[in-house]
Amino acid sequence: MNEPDTLLPKGFQVQIDPRCAGGDWRNLVGGSPTRLLRMSDRAVAMIDESGRIAVCGNDSAGLARTLLDADVAHPRPMFGPHPDEVTVVIPVRDNQSGIDRLLASLHGMPIVVVDDGSVEPIRVSEGVLVVRFDESRGPAAARNYGVALAKSEFIAFLDSDVVPCNGESGPGSTPRFGACSEWLTALLAHFSDPAVGLVAPRIVGLPAARPGLVARYEEGFSSLDMGSREAPVRPGSRVPYVPSAAMMVRRNAFPGFDEELRVAEDVDLCWRMSAAGWRLRFDPVAQVAHDHRATLGAMLDRRRFYGTGAALLADRHERKAAPLVMRIPTAVAVIALLTRTWLGWVVALVCAGYSAWTVRRRLDGLPRRDHVSATLTASAFGHGLLQVGGAVCRNYWPIALLGALLSRRLRVLFLQVAIADAIVAWIRSAQANRRVPAIDPVSFFVLRRLDDLAYGAGLWQGVLRDRDTTALMPVVV
Repeated sequence: MNEPDTLLPKGFQVQIDPRCAGGDWRNLVGGSPTRLLRMSDRAVAMIDESGRIAVCGNDSAGLARTLLDADVAHPRPMFGPHPDEVTVVIPVRDNQSGIDRLLASLHGMPIVVVDDGSVEPIRVSEGVLVVRFDESRGPAAARNYGVALAKSEFIAFLDSDVVPCNGESGPGSTPRFGACSEWLTALLAHFSDPAVGLVAPRIVGLPAARPGLVARYEEGFSSLDMGSREAPVRPGSRVPYVPSAAMMVRRNAFPGFDEELRVAEDVDLCWRMSAAGWRLRFDPVAQVAHDHRATLGAMLDRRRFYGTGAALLADRHERKAAPLVMRIPTAVAVIALLTRTWLGWVVALVCAGYSAWTVRRRLDGLPRRDHVSATLTASAFGHGLLQVGGAVCRNYWPIALLGALLSRRLRVLFLQVAIADAIVAWIRSAQANRRVPAIDPVSFFVLRRLDDLAYGAGLWQGVLRDRDTTALMPVVV
């Protein structure tokens, strides 16, 4: 795998996120994790009144790269490679109907189908290359084998249970399909940045054949859907990875999937590429629809399967796979609040005051720095509470359940955390999708908790299997 060229080409543009500007371009606060960038007069002069920077030389290229890497600006790339430079690699096992549907939307593209030991050999249309493993080697091995057969510089990985959408859709709307390259064009444009090694679309839901409660839950809250906001992909950020059900890679940036992994191989790939210096992007404008599981048993079994990958990731990436990451004052404040005592409130307020004072010192000279420091501190503490609530219900529920059985006080606390976590998740999803979810809060609460129980069961299954508790260890910085 080669090292990336980070110099942006002339004509490339980036757009500063207006949520980071606060009214001017001189002080930018935002990103994931949050940071402050102070802009010099020379840098401000390169920004037009709309917050756009056009690369016209090394100085503007350096500024644009800094803002992109800080996640306070987003790429507005030039025309990318031609679609003829892309080969689609499709791993499949026992899904003939899915292959038929997917191939119908990819007419005219170079395609490699890798049959991963299907009971009945997969049949494809004329002009499509198909190779077959006699025994299943897993999707990682199938994708790697397909890449070895491809001749192009860019590889699009699509699973057999997805189909590219024709135009933008999203949860609650009906995806449009057909032979269309809109998703392809949107993803390829990002590769006009020579440092971009991987780009992924948003994964939405296919219309369910038999719509039901589970299908509606999957449509609005699928673990494959990374949301409606564009973002860089890197560990510890808002989008820490993207699923391999649909992604595109640059060949000379692609290190290969780890064939020892039957689960979480996509997370591992993203983190290794990021560590090697390649930039990864998530672009929700490009969309691919996934055939979600529509029965409760199938959905929960899949969540359990995903959970087993956490221990494997912790073995390879250690701190990056931690269920909780927070600063010491935030951790102390959250623990204090969970005691639900007056002393706990005092400790939490002291920690919040100290954090706000520390942030305020770093914002010296920033307009409205009191407001900004208070907002950032509140956001950090709120995020900490959400992290703990999610981890208690998902990663640590066996421990929480044991505590609830032994103590009435802990039982009440666990129930309150479980309810609060579900309410916040339901509201946040409603806001992100710009609609009220097509599922009532009570049903969502039940499915959310079952979802977390299944994932946590898989996590503990992996921990006990490997006799390694790294995947359960929080990180305090």
